[in-house]
Order: sequence, then structure tokens, then C-alpha cells
Amino acid sequence: MLELQELEKRIGYQFKNRALLRRATTHRSFSADHNERLEFLGDSVLGCTIGYELFKLDSHFSEGRLSRVRSNLVCEKALDEIAADVGISDFLLMGEGEVKSGGRTRPSILADAMEAVFGAVFLDGGFERAQTVILRLYAKILADLPERMGKDPKTKLQEVLQGNHLPLPAYRVVSCTGQANSQTFVCECAVEHFGIRTEGTGTNRRDAEQHAAAAALKALQEKPEAAKLKPASA
Repeated sequence: MLELQELEKRIGYQFKNRALLRRATTHRSFSADHNERLEFLGDSVLGCTIGYELFKLDSHFSEGRLSRVRSNLVCEKALDEIAADVGISDFLLMGEGEVKSGGRTRPSILADAMEAVFGAVFLDGGFERAQTVILRLYAKILADLPERMGKDPKTKLQEVLQGNHLPLPAYRVVSCTGQANSQTFVCECAVEHFGIRTEGTGTNRRDAEQHAAAAALKALQEKPEAAKLKPASA
């Protein structure tokens, strides 16, 4: 377990109250003084920071496009990427059972810890300092923004079907397993017109549906009768 001073170096912020950082890196399996409330706060600070940054980038972005891109940048996948760059798993305190079950590499736990760190910086230094930390850690992702601005699989699938006057896909939860803090969802995407039924897995319903939609898009592309469909707009 590395010292918290090293984590401060990695995020570019020195805490006045380091107990906040310790709480941010404490999983609920380790202590009652865990990071979930800080995670809630950090999620809001992150959303505001990234939303404002996107707002400044291009005045021609529609509200829908801003929302879609922001969602892609603050999702579990992006936060897990940030967590890997920071090496947040080197600092996490968690129960032995959680460690044995792979908690140190579980994307949901690492993403939550990063949000908690953002929340801790906000409490310790205010919004501007939290904003600075977030934008510094997001620099690589924001530089790669054009590649990340594509529509998500659910949107693409919906637009392909709508654009060809076909019924919309239907989604349903197949199963939900695990404890409240580490659930696994399996969702189905059905495109009845083509007889396509795919499943996706995620730590929340939204991600599971996105994975199912991505699989449905792939299956759709492999259907000979779908070759003449108009693609989704850019």
C-alpha cells in the first residue's frame, strides 16, 4: 500500500485535510467511514466541470450532443481509464473478501474511487481546485475528444431503425446479481424485425443495455437483408 503523499503527487493536489483523501480511498467493505458520500459529491463536480468544458469548446453543439458527449466522458469506462493512469488501486483500503473477489481491478470500484477523490478535493480546496485536478487528469481524454464524440450504440441502433421506418429495439433486464454496491446486470436487446436478440453485461442497467445494443448493431451488419439499410447520421 503506497502512502497518500504519492497519490497527491499523481493527482497534482496537496490536501490540507488528508483525512478526506483517506476516506476517498476507503471502500465500504473496509470501514463505516467509507467513500460513498464523497463519490456522490464528486460525481456532481465532475459532471459540472466536463459539461462546462464541452460548452466552451464549440458554440454549435446542440443540447443533445453536449449531453451525449458528457455522458461518454463521465461514464464508468472513462473514469476507469483515469483510475488506471493514476494507479488508484495502489491506495485503496478494502476488506479482505473484496480483495479476494478482484475488487482492486473492478472498474466500478475504481471509477467510484476517482469520483470520491474529486469530491474530497472539492471539500478541501473548493470548486476551482477540483476543476483544475479534473481537467489535468482528463487532458488526454479531452485531447482525443473527436474520437469520443461518436454516438453511443443505443443511439446508433435507434437511428438506423428509425431512419428506415422500422420498429425500435426493445430492452429488458434479464438478470441482476450481486450486492447493492457491486451488482452485475444482464440486459437483452431485441430487434424483432430481423429476429435479433443479443445480451450485454454491465455494472448498471445503462451500460448493460449499451453493450447489448452494440452486439445488436454487429449482428445487424451481418444480416444480408440489412445491407440496403440507410446508416445512422453522423
